[in-house]
Amino acid sequence: MYLELLRRGYSVFVGRFGDKEIDFIAEKRGEREYIQVCYLLATEEVREREYGVLRKIRDSFPKFVLSMDVESEGTYEGIRHRNMVNWLLECG
Repeated sequence: MYLELLRRGYSVFVGRFGDKEIDFIAEKRGEREYIQVCYLLATEEVREREYGVLRKIRDSFPKFVLSMDVESEGTYEGIRHRNMVNWLLECG
């Protein structure tokens, strides 16, 4: 993900919100995206870990959770869930 974000022209940082880590903060031309990455959103504990930190960020920049889950793409509390492979195949 890090290398793909760089390829797409973003400056990439690891973020912190309190004691929680944000996997990637991607910035380009004054815009920002927050991205959490995990293998599968298989349990409530994993979902809370990945979505919880993004829910606490109160700005209007896009927030994403990327995983290998295929069936559950959508939006949850304003946070978009995307399949990692589909996201990688998009033009950046």
